[in-house]
Amino acid sequence: MEISAHKQQHPEAAKIRNLPWVEKYRPQTLDDLISHQDILSTIQKFISEDRLPHLLLYGPPGTGKTSTILACAKQLYKDKEFGSMVLELNASDDRGIDIVRGPILSFASTRTIFKKGFKLVILDEADAMTQDAQNALRRVIEKFTENTRFCLICNYLSKIIPALQSRCTRFRFGPLTPELMVPRLEHVVEEEKVDISEDGMKALVTLSSGDMRRALNILQSTNMAFGKVTEETVYTCTGHPLKSDIANILDWMLNQDFTTAYRNILSLALHVCPGTWSLCLNCSSLDIMELKTLKGLALHDILTEIHLFVHRVDFPSSVRIHLLTKMADIEYRLSVGTSEKIQLSSLIAAFQVTRDLIVTEA
Repeated sequence: MEISAHKQQHPEAAKIRNLPWVEKYRPQTLDDLISHQDILSTIQKFISEDRLPHLLLYGPPGTGKTSTILACAKQLYKDKEFGSMVLELNASDDRGIDIVRGPILSFASTRTIFKKGFKLVILDEADAMTQDAQNALRRVIEKFTENTRFCLICNYLSKIIPALQSRCTRFRFGPLTPELMVPRLEHVVEEEKVDISEDGMKALVTLSSGDMRRALNILQSTNMAFGKVTEETVYTCTGHPLKSDIANILDWMLNQDFTTAYRNILSLALHVCPGTWSLCLNCSSLDIMELKTLKGLALHDILTEIHLFVHRVDFPSSVRIHLLTKMADIEYRLSVGTSEKIQLSSLIAAFQVTRDLIVTEA
């Protein structure tokens, strides 16, 4: 009997162990959530007074919107009644008008026998719903408010029609601060016995930009790929340019003449110091394109990092404005699918003009 019991428990333990860390460490109760305490206390008050309104939770991804409403649902309903009282739909489901007139209408219109309280419909990523579906949903929300509550979750509030917004109590979930993220990441690191350095933790927080889901995904993938989480392994795993690479690129764009830089960009050869993959600044034909090719960097990522550097460098205002305008144009052209080589040469040209402007103003 003991052996059979052990066999029954083993698959469950294996299932938990194999879960992505995002799901494994998802908060299960409102008390487990680490941020937006003002929002949580308000929702907790709604639940305790049995006056939960229709909710509209919006904000960037990975800030706790879905976790918050799922924790609310678990507090409202017992495990055995969860399936019959909660309908959850996300972006993988059909988002047309038929889903509103079909499953949602059917679920909202049926009353529960032998159970008090209201049903809960969770529409995750509601900004992916069509205009017709949102208009149809407006009437469903009005008609079945007595026995059903709706919770809409989205990233972009502007994509929800005003008629739906006015029927819901809105809460904005902002990006998480490093002070809130680090303790939670340290908890996961301790539980999973991850070898992480201090600069690795800083890199995680920097690259995730307040997105807890992204931070956990990067942490797990870096740990599995390299075994040790450092700044270099985090940046390598995400394909993001290192700060040292960006500093080198800026140095080349501001200090090399355009003809040399442009000729080197067209060069297909990779010049690396013998016996090492590290880049050598003394190599005469080393250029941005070679670095980009060698490390597999995307020009969009390079552009984003350079943009941050431009704000830190003490440029004259007129020069900074000119440079930022040119960089914005390049980013737009990249977004519509233009050639990276041509846009990279355009970026170098913008910095060459900037250098000449600085010399002129001096």
